[in-house]
Amino acid sequence: MKPAVFLDRDGVINVDHGYVSKIDDFEFIEGVFEACKAFKAMGYKVVVITNQSGIARGMYTEDTFQELTQWMDWNFDDKGVLLDGVYYCPHHAEKGLGQYKVDCSCRKPKPGMLLEAQKDLDIDLAASVFVGDKADDMRAARAAGVGKAVLVETGKTVTSEAKELADVVLASIAEVPDWLESNK
Repeated sequence: MKPAVFLDRDGVINVDHGYVSKIDDFEFIEGVFEACKAFKAMGYKVVVITNQSGIARGMYTEDTFQELTQWMDWNFDDKGVLLDGVYYCPHHAEKGLGQYKVDCSCRKPKPGMLLEAQKDLDIDLAASVFVGDKADDMRAARAAGVGKAVLVETGKTVTSEAKELADVVLASIAEVPDWLESNK
């Protein structure tokens, strides 16, 4: 079993412009590639865990999401970072349409995506880290038994509730590798 750094997408990997579904709207957060290279060098797997309620709401399709994800993955690969997995939830219990209006076990704050990644990739959750930008990310990390929950300030407005659930609040993903090194 290996530890992982789980990354929320919008607000952690890319600037959260709201329901980002097009390459033209996807803006990588400064330092994300370097941070992920550092995670890999420290022996972590790097796994994306993202709610995508825009699919549920009919704003874009799963195919559109997959195309953008493939493009994102190629960008990581071009920078020397192999993502170990991308897990997404296309559901929303209240605002979903048709087959996507589901109270599922995968939508954060529930731990379903993390538990699926743990099973698929043989991840040691207790030795892992979740980097997110909101309280639901921190709740999902806690519910799955992830060892450390890091809140970054590059996404949604940081709430006091999110701060209370996090082990640390950092300006961005760029600061996470140094924090991990100093908190071994």
